[in-house]
Amino acid sequence: MTSEQLLRDINELDPSRYLELFGPLYEHSPWIAQGALAGRPFVSIGAFHTALTEVVRQADMAAKLALVRAHPQLAGAEARAGALTAASNLEQNSAGLHQCSASELARLRDLNGRYLAKFGFPFVMAVKGRTRQEILDALEQRLARTGQQELDQCLTEIDKIAWIRLSAMANAGQQG
Repeated sequence: MTSEQLLRDINELDPSRYLELFGPLYEHSPWIAQGALAGRPFVSIGAFHTALTEVVRQADMAAKLALVRAHPQLAGAEARAGALTAASNLEQNSAGLHQCSASELARLRDLNGRYLAKFGFPFVMAVKGRTRQEILDALEQRLARTGQQELDQCLTEIDKIAWIRLSAMANAGQQG
């Protein structure tokens, strides 16, 4: 699909098909795409993404926490059970998380557990294009932050993930 086709779909699809395509941009949270629907037509894919991020920013605290909690732990139970969404699976695999050594996996599980215990939500990071070491280092560093700092960072990372997913849709037909 070209960028022009994607923008046309964003602006012209009937609401049910629109939600089917764009609801998954935010992990298990189609309410975000639903909230941006009223802003159509968008002048660009970037403007659509901005509208999505605004829906998140204007959400109440309970919705923001639910959004963060909708994300799987990196290389966590969902990954082991094969229960990740297709997009999450591709993203985690692109970072090599499915190839962790025993020591990396032990460190990741320890840090994930400590993070979840401290903040009450999973560590979220846009991992596409990142190395396992970068992810582990970021997780360790972010453990020193406050809950509000981490919630804000998670929401920023979630918006990055949505942009990566949206960009992949725009580039899907241009590869070859």
